[in-house]
Amino acid sequence: MLTAHTIKTLQSLDKKKYRQKYNLFLVEGNKIIKELADSGYEIETIYSINPQNIDFRTTAIEEILPTELKKISFLQRPKDSVAVCKLPENKHLEDTPIQLILDGIQDPGNFGTIIRLADWFGIEQIICSSDTVDLYNPKVIQATMGSFARVNVFYTNLEAYLATYNNPIFGTDMTGQNLYKTSFPEKFSLVFGNEGNGIRPATESFIAQMISIPRFGEIQSTESLNVSMSASIILGEIFSKKSVGMR
Repeated sequence: MLTAHTIKTLQSLDKKKYRQKYNLFLVEGNKIIKELADSGYEIETIYSINPQNIDFRTTAIEEILPTELKKISFLQRPKDSVAVCKLPENKHLEDTPIQLILDGIQDPGNFGTIIRLADWFGIEQIICSSDTVDLYNPKVIQATMGSFARVNVFYTNLEAYLATYNNPIFGTDMTGQNLYKTSFPEKFSLVFGNEGNGIRPATESFIAQMISIPRFGEIQSTESLNVSMSASIILGEIFSKKSVGMR
């Protein structure tokens, strides 16, 4: 049975300051929790209404009641289990062929989806501005569907980082060069900006080429695409060209 103190602590983990205070974050649902088995994340405790359905035994598992699960879950419809995980030590930059750079992304769903896309296309690293939404926000974790365990997400001062980056940098906006007429090198970075304001001028100063997704519909009344939708289209095109080149 969960104590009132434990419930209060876990409920507070929807806020970054408490995640940092307790050095903990939550992962919900057996489907996502199982992704942690081969990751570098340390699980402190798993609380589950069906412990027998958890297919690995690497940590303490406590059985709880459905009513208790509702109290510690951040989902409208709580799943079967909640894993309490420790925040990792400071991550390190890796040398990857292609990486994404996020300049002030604020929506947890967008961020989580972009992480999932990166995982799908084999992009192992995402560089984030310091004000990008926190990776360990419960909504971000849920939207990644476990991909957060395979993609290195690194927060930094973008201006300082880009000043030392030696490969081509592409940016995304509404007026850039046609995506389908753009060639991409073997090694580069791709920047996506804030949902409402786009890429900041300070970041844009480091970008060699802006690209955009052209409209094809006759009635062009849609103002713009959601940033995660844009990411899926752009990455799909980049990797389709790569696959053609490999044939």
